[in-house]
Amino acid sequence: MNQGLLLRFENLVQLRGACQQLRALPSRKVCGARWKPVELSAHPVGSLPLHPQLWPKHRLISAALSQCRHLATKEETKKKKKKIPLTKGEVEIRQKMTVEELAQAMGKDIDHIYEVLLYTNINLDSVEPDSILSEDHIKMIVQKSGMKYKSAKLKEEKERKNTDAPWFCCNYRPPADPAVLTPRPPVVTILGHVDHGKTTLLDSLRKTQVAAMEAGGITQHIGAFIVHMPSGEKITFLDTPGHAAFSAMRARGTNVTDIVILVVAAEDGVMQQTIESIQHAKNAGVPLILAINKCDKPEADPERVKKELLAHDVVCEEFGGDVQAVNISALKGENLMVLAEATVALAEMLELKADATGLVEGTIIESRKDKGKGPLTTAIIQRGTLRKGCVLVAGKTWAKVRFLFDENGKAVDAASPGTPVEIMGWKESPSAGDEILEVESEQRAQEVVAWRTYVEQQEKMKKDLEVIEAKQKEHRVEYEKQQQKLAHLTWRQRKAVLYKANKQLMFSRPKERTEMDENTLSVIVKGDVDGSVEAILNILDSYDCEDECKLDIVYFGMGDISENDISLAEAFNGVIFGFSVKANESIKKLADKKGIKIKLHNIIYKLIEDLKSELNSRLPPTLVETTVGEASVLDTFSVTVGKNKIPVAGCRVHKGLLDRKMKFKLIRNRDVIWKGCLSSLKHHKDDVQVIKTGMDCGLSLDKNLEFSIGDEIICYEEKEVQQTTSWDPGF
Repeated sequence: MNQGLLLRFENLVQLRGACQQLRALPSRKVCGARWKPVELSAHPVGSLPLHPQLWPKHRLISAALSQCRHLATKEETKKKKKKIPLTKGEVEIRQKMTVEELAQAMGKDIDHIYEVLLYTNINLDSVEPDSILSEDHIKMIVQKSGMKYKSAKLKEEKERKNTDAPWFCCNYRPPADPAVLTPRPPVVTILGHVDHGKTTLLDSLRKTQVAAMEAGGITQHIGAFIVHMPSGEKITFLDTPGHAAFSAMRARGTNVTDIVILVVAAEDGVMQQTIESIQHAKNAGVPLILAINKCDKPEADPERVKKELLAHDVVCEEFGGDVQAVNISALKGENLMVLAEATVALAEMLELKADATGLVEGTIIESRKDKGKGPLTTAIIQRGTLRKGCVLVAGKTWAKVRFLFDENGKAVDAASPGTPVEIMGWKESPSAGDEILEVESEQRAQEVVAWRTYVEQQEKMKKDLEVIEAKQKEHRVEYEKQQQKLAHLTWRQRKAVLYKANKQLMFSRPKERTEMDENTLSVIVKGDVDGSVEAILNILDSYDCEDECKLDIVYFGMGDISENDISLAEAFNGVIFGFSVKANESIKKLADKKGIKIKLHNIIYKLIEDLKSELNSRLPPTLVETTVGEASVLDTFSVTVGKNKIPVAGCRVHKGLLDRKMKFKLIRNRDVIWKGCLSSLKHHKDDVQVIKTGMDCGLSLDKNLEFSIGDEIICYEEKEVQQTTSWDPGF
């Protein structure tokens, strides 16, 4: 123990002596000394001689310089690492920056950030270099430092290679060799106003009863059929809905057609959807054939129809135009062969041919879901021959064709150009109107779908970013206005004012907060086919009464009502609307148990009427005043009750009656100056409850108000009346 203490003491003495020798050396000698690396480990402190003056001077200097150089080099390295470039111009900022990150972006040290934060309401005791600052505080720090800020751009992703189908992304596919072109059936679309006999015409041509199977006798889907003519020709017919709600379906049918047969009822003439159908045909550049239907009726006037169509640039052949006009009766089958021959003749003039070889192209006319078969699509093949096993892409989904069906549900092996066919094997339901393209393999199909999904996501992100920036700008303006109103207050006073303003909302539960919002009708829309859902959504897009009741579409899709729909409706307190779909008993029981409304319809305008009724039920009732009686003030006087003088009006009832139980209002110069109840109603000296027409009375109000001769006293009752929405869907 004593030896250890003695050794430590000797070390201290030796170290002190070495320091004194180092101080005694002239500074120029130290600076001019030649650098020689010295192994300090060869001379441990404990082994130094007792007398420091005996230690060689050059070794001492070398050891000291080695230590000094080592320390200096370390400090310089730290400084180089911490050296911050001076920021010029704008400072790039982003959300949720730390104090240290902001200092680096500004080219300042952390102390500068702390100094600026002294002018805010942030508690500096809780701020560390890795503390996250809000966006408002970041902008304020930059501005108070005399700098400008700009939002940092997101890192740009590496440009992704376009893996879409080559002829789709460039909107061009090389034309087919004329040598391989073969004649194909014409695709004919039947257009016209609702209930003008389009489906009945097809029934007569096909010898079927399609119209009888349609809900309400109104076509609500696109039907695609092949009609075999006695002469051997084939015609592919598309029957489109004529109802106002199905405009998109009519446009889709026109875009894939070669000829349009415009059906107009002879007794009704040109109607709204007739004009729209003409416009669809013009937009698609498709020739017209006019079929004037219901000519067997006594009130039929075909000539009037032809003259009305002149106003819409539809000129029949007898007026010097190029539109064939055929008078028919679809119900009795009159002149149908004449119409068919006119269609075949026009198709021959158009010389319709297609390439039945190579990769398949087509257009989806309708899309639906089947419980046993899964997603199904009705399509018109436009190029190539579709067979089982083909790999197709449409929109953001793909299919390996498992089965093909004709319009009668019979399985077929192949579908050539101009043929309508139902395709089974889709991974998901594509949208009606999507273009069908055949690709080489399943892997290639997945690449195409992945690319299209990526492009859609990028476009959505771009739109979302624009919305976010607009909202941020709007919120910023509101925030600045609020800050200006509170600028004269200290930060503690500002906190108190904001706390009081938001106190009720802060302490309310989430469920109560939603009840405080405006009335909202959340709806879930389910349809049998994609086109039906599209038609309903197009109608709902026209809703423009958000100030009365908000309409929120929570979900839409195809297929029968499911448990998922019930769960969504429960979460959003919504209503399920189904069009041509079903809900099984277990689903209905589950909906009843959870108090969810399921509204099922087969006719679209009845669904919209039901939706309007649901909107009306969400509107608050309004008070309506009904006048019961009217009286005029003929004289005024006052009576003394205790120490108070009460004004009394002498009146005569000239309409209805005055009932003391009801409410009254006093009108002077057409202005209502008082509303309330009567304090007394007398006939002569008797208190009465009712004064009838022609009788005189004296009355006083529940408020001390002076009367004037000529004032009007109105007796009325208030009733709560249910409001109705002012939304007009257009039919």
